[in-house]
Amino acid sequence: MRPSTLRALNRAAELTRQNRLTEAMLIAEPVILIADEYEGAEIRRWLLDHVADFTGENHDEPKELP
Repeated sequence: MRPSTLRALNRAAELTRQNRLTEAMLIAEPVILIADEYEGAEIRRWLLDHVADFTGENHDEPKELP
């Protein structure tokens, strides 16, 4: 994946954690749309591997029931 794509995804994750989803989408969407099939596959893998970067949650720990 190109360094500029990775920077955009990381910035989008940071903005999402700050509840600034509209700004995050404005940054991430263009790089996702211009990605070729190979970079698109890398982006999908990166997104799946970095879900917690966007949510700020640690998905490895079990959640407590109310």
